Amino acid sequence: MSAPGLHHITAICADARATHEFYTRKLGLRLVKKTVNYDDPFTYHLYFGDGAGSPGTILTFFPWGGAPRGRVGTGQASAIAFAVPEGALDAWMARLAGEAIDFATPGERFGRPVVAFRDPDGIPLELIGVPGEGDAILGFHSATLSVTGYAHTAKLFTEHLGYRQEGEEGERFRFRCGGAPWGQVLDIRCLPGGQYGTMGSGTVHHVAFRAADDAAQVALQGVLAAAGYNVTPVRNRTYFKSIYLREPGGVLVEVATDPPGFTADEPLAELGKSLKLPGWLEKQRELIELALPKL
Repeated sequence: MSAPGLHHITAICADARATHEFYTRKLGLRLVKKTVNYDDPFTYHLYFGDGAGSPGTILTFFPWGGAPRGRVGTGQASAIAFAVPEGALDAWMARLAGEAIDFATPGERFGRPVVAFRDPDGIPLELIGVPGEGDAILGFHSATLSVTGYAHTAKLFTEHLGYRQEGEEGERFRFRCGGAPWGQVLDIRCLPGGQYGTMGSGTVHHVAFRAADDAAQVALQGVLAAAGYNVTPVRNRTYFKSIYLREPGGVLVEVATDPPGFTADEPLAELGKSLKLPGWLEKQRELIELALPKL
């Protein structure tokens, strides 16, 4: 069984407007879905990605204004990396400087140039140069998981989620899967003495991996349960179906289906323009819209 790469990454922010401004105007992503957290329906769930919201490009946010600032550490996804054409990195650094966004001196990782910076809540972001044309963000390059122990986390991803180990640099172990244009790479940092992360704004809530369809997801659910993982029942998120588990290092992992996608309830040209609610929340629409800030 395998899940071919990243589907989406979900993080927590403090201010919906500031997050919307940063990821659309400053980083050039599209708001592809404006909905609510189904488990907390008076809070937005905002989805940013490429023009179609393709799996492997989608960064989502729960804006919890009252949440304390979290601490990035072990037991979490500790960095989100976007792929950009390597020839565009100088332009990206100029763009970041023009927006008064601090960034680190460019470095190199596994032979690729890397520029690190943070979003308004302090989430660690990276731009990684890859072959390609243009200057826009192409999709996810990778996610970095920080854990205190390495072997059992690696076993989950290699035995059940379709990854193979590709390389090692210091405490960082690189894994790659095939079959997806973006989000093929997963880095696991083994930090035995690392401080455990705490959930709050500025941290990643969970990382989702792809399942081709409902049948593949259910089959993987059975395999994971048989292997001893405490995997949830399937949950319908309208745009995909989801199962969840904690990997051995503590990171919350989701497996989400590719279909039906973000055009399930609005056409491609209209993505992200109006608040979309599942049918069971429509009766509360007026109250929900009053509670949510305007973007």
